[in-house]
Amino acid sequence: MMNMKKHMKMHMSLYWGTDAIVLFPGWPNQSVSMYFLAILFVFFLGMVIEILPNKPTIKQGTNHIKGGFIQATIYFFRISFHYFVMLAVMSFNIGIFIAAVAGHTLGFFLVKSRAIFAANKKQNLESSVAIDEI
Repeated sequence: MMNMKKHMKMHMSLYWGTDAIVLFPGWPNQSVSMYFLAILFVFFLGMVIEILPNKPTIKQGTNHIKGGFIQATIYFFRISFHYFVMLAVMSFNIGIFIAAVAGHTLGFFLVKSRAIFAANKKQNLESSVAIDEI
């Protein structure tokens, strides 16, 4: 028990290193490969948080109970992922912080670039239809 208390040191300021405790005690356990995995996990969660609410999941004519359940389930996972990322960032590890911000940013970029692409495609189709009518 004494040995376990010795290794469970929480940082209270930003730091860089593999001695982080991310989400679970003993993880990444000062292992470089597990630290890298933790960074990838937080990055992936940040991306998913941005992409998840923007995915069209409900088709027109869907039962309102079924549609509400689908939306609530997506919301449940999105909020859970938000809290996981928040708790990971509270490790005060700079690598984890950068991974969270980069994941959110890349997810936002993917969602917005897809929306711009769809808007431009729709505008091009409308303009080509207007030209054909002339």
